[in-house]
Amino acid sequence: MAHPWHTFSVVDVLRRLGVTLEGLSSARAAKILEQTGSNQLHERPHAGLLAMLLNQFRDVMIAVLLAAAVVSGLLGEFTDTLVILLIVFMNAVIGVVQEYRAERAIAALKALSIPITNVLRNGQVISIASTEVVPGDLLYLEAGNLVCADIRLTECIGLQVDESALTGESNPVMKQTDAIGQVDIPLGDRNNLLFRGTQITHGRGAGLVVATGMQTEIGRIARLLDSSHRPLTPLQQRLARFGRVLAIAVLAICAVVFLFGLLRGEPTLLMFLTAVSLAVAAVPEALPAVVAISLALGAKFMIRHQALIRQLPAVETLGSVTYICTDKTGTLTRNRMRLEKLMFSNRIYSRKDDLDGRVAEQVLKILLLNNDAQLDSEGKIQGDPTEVALFKFARHAGYEPELVRAAAPRISELPFDAERRMMTTLHEVDSGIDAYTKGAPEHVIQCCVSMLTDEGSQPIDRPYLNQQAINLAQSGFRVLALAARKWPAAPEPPSAGMLERELEFIGLVALIDPPHRKVKRAVKRCISAGIVPVMMTGDHPATARAIARRLAIVDGDDRILTGVELEALTDQAFSEIVSKVRVYARVAPEQKIRIVTALQNNGEFVAMTGDGVNDAPALKQANIGIAMGMNGTDVAREASHMVLLDDNFSTIVAAVEEGRRIFDNIRKFIRYTMTSNSGEIWTLFLAPFFGMPL
Repeated sequence: MAHPWHTFSVVDVLRRLGVTLEGLSSARAAKILEQTGSNQLHERPHAGLLAMLLNQFRDVMIAVLLAAAVVSGLLGEFTDTLVILLIVFMNAVIGVVQEYRAERAIAALKALSIPITNVLRNGQVISIASTEVVPGDLLYLEAGNLVCADIRLTECIGLQVDESALTGESNPVMKQTDAIGQVDIPLGDRNNLLFRGTQITHGRGAGLVVATGMQTEIGRIARLLDSSHRPLTPLQQRLARFGRVLAIAVLAICAVVFLFGLLRGEPTLLMFLTAVSLAVAAVPEALPAVVAISLALGAKFMIRHQALIRQLPAVETLGSVTYICTDKTGTLTRNRMRLEKLMFSNRIYSRKDDLDGRVAEQVLKILLLNNDAQLDSEGKIQGDPTEVALFKFARHAGYEPELVRAAAPRISELPFDAERRMMTTLHEVDSGIDAYTKGAPEHVIQCCVSMLTDEGSQPIDRPYLNQQAINLAQSGFRVLALAARKWPAAPEPPSAGMLERELEFIGLVALIDPPHRKVKRAVKRCISAGIVPVMMTGDHPATARAIARRLAIVDGDDRILTGVELEALTDQAFSEIVSKVRVYARVAPEQKIRIVTALQNNGEFVAMTGDGVNDAPALKQANIGIAMGMNGTDVAREASHMVLLDDNFSTIVAAVEEGRRIFDNIRKFIRYTMTSNSGEIWTLFLAPFFGMPL
């Protein structure tokens, strides 16, 4: 951004933008739109059909074939010329069709992602397409909304934002409206700003648009990608090398045959024609067609298995992969939290157990009452993923949210914040006021003085409860503690110091983002095929290890490297251990490119998955960049070679296996055709040495 907007007060922001909190008029907004342009990320102009067609001829083997066609034409072998040209043209058409289809599919994915936003125009809140938003607009946002521009907040109530697309941090960020004194701080710490491409998970707010389109933080990253160069795939490199070697070898053999023929006294024209015939015979004219058809069939197979190939050579690149570096959330796991276990009344229950008794009833009530998830008009549950999981569980257990909430209406709340690590809600009931608290176990348990069991209230056993929470966390669960307190009347004013003390512990809930079905089997297929799966996540190391063990990515005490430890290593030291690390925890998106580069420097072919904007440079650097089709950003898709339409790790493994099969078939064809052609080559080459007629 041109200005450090996070350092300015709301008054300063209004003054610099030349607007008021009354919003823009339609006329002024239209004028600003003319000046700034549409609120869209500019992309490199996509190649037209002619450019795509010409691009198919940038290959050494194609150049050799075209030369052979020209020579055949000069010699009057018009049938050979026509056949070679048809093969070259067919190869080009197949490549163009695949690339054109892929670009259309990407465009369709983008068309589905243009959100509508609420803006104050002419003194009224109206809904407009996000592409029409301009700097100075006052936007209103609530849970579930996608942020369509960079925004300086003017108002927020319990506002939490998922910024993982930009920062890679999976936990929601709590927002506020005060100015921040420091200028040079990470994006994740600029908590009075909202950034394009992020999503509101909780609460609501309003703010002034300070940047749109390419002027946003996402736009800045997209601009960096525009100038990057995509390297040749392994197949392109090998075919180019094969074409060069073949051309040199054929020219050398032709020269030898020509010279020996002249020494024998053969006519010069005859020897020239013989040498040219030898050159044409040596060229495997069907190779480009076989390669193109094989890759096209592979791409067709992959699209049926939910993998969209953007360029045909990427099909074969998959077959060369030796490492797959993958995100955890959404790729290995479903990106949907699920309540898996509960601990209350000194016992642990699974999600399938029958829950009854006094404490179970209290737990299920808290899951619905201390919860901001809501049913929308279509019956879908909207809200923070964790709260949605709690809501679903209580509902599945037979508790109707509308009835429970109507019987105990919320009258006040203390929203979650990063310091307290808990939230408290107050509810009016017949006997007075019920206060319910939910949050990090170590914080909630510390505030409790007793614990509720089916036998009644008992003195709290903090060491026991803390150990139960630790055990669950080390098994890969996200753990929350629940507590309650009764009040005769609502404290005024409600404060954390008053409401969050002398609580009664109710229970623990353990949630997990469950793995995709078939992922563990896919990981084992990877390992047996000599491909190393590497998991990269922003999670705590203990959680990362538990998930990796569950998926068979790590075994025993395999090393896990954290982002902090990686930062402390020199490039030389890291290159020595990179092949031994299977899990990276608390890793930042910008560190992923370092991991990919280190593996490549060790001679590995790396596939990299990503969905966020900050993943785009690593996707570009990888030998095969794989973007998410369901939850990925447009910038990540643009940087990728392949798009996973189902965001599933198993799809990558199936694509790699298909790539290997295709590469093996192409190699077999080259051996076959060169064996066939070598008979003609040796006959013409050895004839002069044995005094045979040509």
